Amino acid sequence: MADQPTPLMPHATATWLVDNTGLSFEQIAEFCGLHILEVQAMADDLASSKYTGRDPLHSGELTQEEIEKGQADPEYRLKMQRAPVAVSRTKGPRYTPVSKRQDKPDGIAWLLRSHPEVSDAQISKLIGTTRNTITAIRERSHWNIQNIQPKDPVTLGLCSQRELDAVVAKAAKNKPAPEEGEEAAPAPSGVSDREKLIEELRAERDANEKAAAEAAQEAEAEEWLRAKRAAEEAGEAPAAPSDEG
Repeated sequence: MADQPTPLMPHATATWLVDNTGLSFEQIAEFCGLHILEVQAMADDLASSKYTGRDPLHSGELTQEEIEKGQADPEYRLKMQRAPVAVSRTKGPRYTPVSKRQDKPDGIAWLLRSHPEVSDAQISKLIGTTRNTITAIRERSHWNIQNIQPKDPVTLGLCSQRELDAVVAKAAKNKPAPEEGEEAAPAPSGVSDREKLIEELRAERDANEKAAAEAAQEAEAEEWLRAKRAAEEAGEAPAAPSDEG
């Protein structure tokens, strides 16, 4: 049982089990990978952070039959019925730490100035931004345009040199140079334009999803800080947030 995976959201799951079952604190603590005193604090409503219960039956991590076995025998150790699915990063804009997000406009301005051949969709994926932001910086209508200074995104830590080189090389390959004495041929319409539009729309969708995820993470951090301040005022030590949605 020691190697058994824990629920995706241990504290929220423990809260639900405390409120909705007759399982012992020891059974809940062992199943959720928590200290028994943490479970006791939840039951006594003394925990510094309040968690919304998460139903392990709905997620498939437990069954009603398994819970009934535990309620009938205090020595019974609950078995995980379906381990949480590991969350893997999907393709799309990268996650940027809060401390570096204010550097994004500088990196975008540098790319627009130094590598105009790179498409908006490529910039969006490389730095993790939206097409609207790129357009605003290009047209100098960004709300903070007066303070934006073009800086290499690699130096800012927004991407690696290898990633930047790959994007620039791909953009250069897709834009052949005109021969001497000839004007550059207009980009063919049809399938290529359609694919470009789809790529840009996909990048914008991915960027919006990433922005929503970042907002959720910031909200969770803000809630934890609020709980921490409240706990400090009450003379208690807050529990660090370990559950991730």
